[in-house]
Amino acid sequence: MDTSDLLKQVAFIKEIDKLKYITRRTRLFNSDRHENDAEHSWHLAMMTLVLAGHSDQPIDVLKVLKMVLIHDLVEIDAGDTFINDTTKNHVNTDEERLAAQRIFRLLPDAQAQEFIAVWEEFEEGQTAEAKFARTMDRFEPLLQNTSNRGGTWAEFNVTYDKVHAKKKVIADGSATIWTYAEKLLNDSVEKGILKK
Repeated sequence: MDTSDLLKQVAFIKEIDKLKYITRRTRLFNSDRHENDAEHSWHLAMMTLVLAGHSDQPIDVLKVLKMVLIHDLVEIDAGDTFINDTTKNHVNTDEERLAAQRIFRLLPDAQAQEFIAVWEEFEEGQTAEAKFARTMDRFEPLLQNTSNRGGTWAEFNVTYDKVHAKKKVIADGSATIWTYAEKLLNDSVEKGILKK
């Protein structure tokens, strides 16, 4: 690589530092502090390394790591849309696609194309890697909410049926993790931290 590639990569690295300022609605485990997108992405990467053996299909772990680290970078421009938002569709792909083009195009062409392709694959959710990455993305906030007496479920009056419908995508990547997650949801109802 030449110096111009390095300068583009450094510009990208500086730009993605903004992810640390994108605040999510969910809170850290057993905490009142809101998580930021960079913390979320790091946690998903660690979860992938730890839980990859529970994937229903063989997966390329490096590709899943790329997905979980890349998928929310578009929120630098598009912002984080709360999964249970009733005024805005959580799948704001048009805004996110524009953001992906701007942010990833800071990189040298070959890298930009790779990152865009990885981001698109995650969004489409069809490959084994994308399914497992999405499993991680939906599982982490579930764990956070159960550790925080219902967290955003209680705060925003979200019912079991809505949570179950949103979290069911976990099953696409791992039946084992979904069985565990569904038990946590049912236990949350019994504890009164998730409304039936």
